[in-house]
Amino acid sequence: MMSGLESDRQQVMKPLHPVNLRRRAEVLHATRSFFRERGFLEVETPIRVPVPVPEAHIELVASEGWVLQPSPEICMKQLLAAGCGKIFQICKCFRRVERGRRHLPEMTLLEWYAVREDYNDLMGCTEQLIRHVGRRLGTAGAISYQGQRIDLTPPWERLTVAEAFARHGGISVARALAEGRFDEIMGLKIEPNLGRDRPVFLTDYPAEKASLARLKPADPAVAERFELYIGGLELCNGFSELNDPAEQRRRFEAEQRSMKAAGKRVYPLPEGFLNALERMPPSAGNALGMDRLVMLFCDAGSIDDVVTFTPEEL
Repeated sequence: MMSGLESDRQQVMKPLHPVNLRRRAEVLHATRSFFRERGFLEVETPIRVPVPVPEAHIELVASEGWVLQPSPEICMKQLLAAGCGKIFQICKCFRRVERGRRHLPEMTLLEWYAVREDYNDLMGCTEQLIRHVGRRLGTAGAISYQGQRIDLTPPWERLTVAEAFARHGGISVARALAEGRFDEIMGLKIEPNLGRDRPVFLTDYPAEKASLARLKPADPAVAERFELYIGGLELCNGFSELNDPAEQRRRFEAEQRSMKAAGKRVYPLPEGFLNALERMPPSAGNALGMDRLVMLFCDAGSIDDVVTFTPEEL
């Protein structure tokens, strides 16, 4: 006889999608084969860390005074500084209060880094990766996603943020930043129009949105950062890595001030990471949401359809 709790759980559990779960396994296998064939070392780093990268827009999950990683970035860059040349990792990451049709508070992230490369090399690698996965799944030339036919034939479009604001935003980047509306316009007006027929790399973010990216030597008003959109889905965030510890410290301290002003907990700076930047060679890195990549190849409209359990079912 079932208890009331067990009965309630059965009622809220979604029907499993065995086809999607098999497809998910195939996507993971194809991803690993892509990097192994290209000489990348698969690594594992701790999920629980004492201090995170200060990022005002990310809500952290606390764990006995430490935090569950929002990404493996801190540890992986320290491996680059220690002499690893090309590394990748598929791991769990955690961000509180992220729940929606395309968001889970616990997500699966692919992150990879390569020394002596920049964001242009990285965009090429990202394009090759997704086409490699498509070939393994028998959909190399084109895919169908939510009623859209998306042509995967290379090369994929590269659109600057300034061009995207002019084409879809109805306002300049400078004005959007000055009015504090950059993220609003990006989310509501620009992103839904990206990658509808063909994938598009959105590139050259304003310096104010550089994150941990290096500024462009020829134009320091923008950062060597990109995001990839396919079918309106944002799939990744990559950049030429900033390896100047003084500049990175300045950015971190600015983030800490923003967090303090917003009433958020401010953790100490990740000094081990900042010290490692002094030894980190020029490199590029990318973080790609595996759950969303599986959504794309499963033609799934909700992230719930490509994971075994949602938080509400546990």
